[in-house]
Amino acid sequence: MPEHPAGPPVRPILVFDFGSQYVQLIARRIRERHALALIVKHDLSAERVRELNPLGLIFSGGPSSVYEAGAPKCDPRLFDLGIPILGICYGMQLVCDALGGKVEPCPSREFGRSECQILDSSEPLFHGVPDHTTVWMSHGDQVKSDGGTFIPLAATSTCPVAAVKHRTRPVFGLQFHPEVSHTPQGSTILGNFLDRICGSPGSWTIGAFLDRAIEDVRRQVGPDERVICGVSGGVDSSVTAALLARALGPRLVCIFIDNGLLRQGERDYVTEAFRLHSEADFRLIDASDQFLAALKGVTDPEEKRRRIGGTFIEVFQEAAKSIPNAHFLAQGTLYPDVIESGGSPDAPAATIKMHHNVGGLPEKLGFKLIEPLRDLFKDEVRRLGEELNLPAELVWRHPFPGPGLAVRCLGEVTKERLDVLRPADTIFLEELRAGGFDRTTAQAFAVLLPVKSVGVMGDFRTYESVVALRAVDTDNFMTADWSHLPHDLLARSSTRIINTVKGVNRVVYDITSKPPGTIEWE
Repeated sequence: MPEHPAGPPVRPILVFDFGSQYVQLIARRIRERHALALIVKHDLSAERVRELNPLGLIFSGGPSSVYEAGAPKCDPRLFDLGIPILGICYGMQLVCDALGGKVEPCPSREFGRSECQILDSSEPLFHGVPDHTTVWMSHGDQVKSDGGTFIPLAATSTCPVAAVKHRTRPVFGLQFHPEVSHTPQGSTILGNFLDRICGSPGSWTIGAFLDRAIEDVRRQVGPDERVICGVSGGVDSSVTAALLARALGPRLVCIFIDNGLLRQGERDYVTEAFRLHSEADFRLIDASDQFLAALKGVTDPEEKRRRIGGTFIEVFQEAAKSIPNAHFLAQGTLYPDVIESGGSPDAPAATIKMHHNVGGLPEKLGFKLIEPLRDLFKDEVRRLGEELNLPAELVWRHPFPGPGLAVRCLGEVTKERLDVLRPADTIFLEELRAGGFDRTTAQAFAVLLPVKSVGVMGDFRTYESVVALRAVDTDNFMTADWSHLPHDLLARSSTRIINTVKGVNRVVYDITSKPPGTIEWE
């Protein structure tokens, strides 16, 4: 964790990942209480924990049973550091098992809402929580004996030890999940652990993050050095560029490559937004002919992505050669990217994927990498964009794939087919905004299908293209449900597209969730 000249480093809460599906949600809930949460691997050493100097530790849930061979365990020396620890579900069973309690299988597994009785309302962990409250259970094991070292703090009708605290150490456990919305008092309980037990100052805000990030960039980049940032018009790259421009002014060079696969009006919009709201050196490169030539005759989705990626690197490399004293490359890497790509030695390594921003460019060009957003989640990036006074329509834009409209133009990508897709996509997004659904849907777009259908327009028979509309609701993009949009909104979108977009005579709406489908079609 970098130190910033603006003040001492922010002391984090470390969230130990034992395989819980909710681990990132725990981190988000902590940050909502203005504390910095960092997700770390379950077996992080006590020495490394000392170096990170955390305010507290949280052990997540997980699918294992603590009494099974090979079950994930923490470094037992963590309990001797004097740092407050909160175990959640498997995390509670782990701390009880490690410190003298006994964990056994339940007679029957318990999932869903349960009524929980708080046994000691004076306990700081449950300050302000009603004596009877609803909690969310998801477990097949229970702490059957506290071993004389723990004090029970809560119980349900089927779980007599639903929360505990150690008699002499600052170690606590919850059998239920406080991080999910199904536990109404969960935020209060987590806040009590942070504020009343860990002594969190509640100073981690987006404004404070921005001040520290700017100072860190100025410390890292020498007075005569320049930074290159590839921008796409998306939220992540735009906020990255705005932050770096605030820190470096014209020593930041923003390269915007028009690959011919942009949305309607995208080139002019991005150019105007950056020139009006940034002091950076903004450079537009029109490489649309080069990209479309590389895609000629290609229909396979992966081959499309490969050719687009290869062409992007070629164009970017050529542009970078003309920028003197450029020693850094900036990327809009977010915290989920860091976790899932194994981009931190402390992060969990269970899920590994290649980072997607400008893969390989730092090594190919000999750049040092700057990733000022690598500690943030997507919603935090949007709030940072607002703090940087970026236009609301830019901050709240829906995600747009790196390969652009190539993955929404199924089949061969040609200029003629893109000229059909762009206005259809624009009409759908306009109708969403007019209906007030642009913020409630997480992602929405049009897809041009590689099929034609028979239609009748006026007195004429037509044989033209089909457009599919896609809109999803999600807060994590790992799973998503199709958006249940009003029928009249879909009808207006369909009518406008068919009446105004030449070459389309049929519009359909995708009602597939993820899984089994993906959000994008390719």
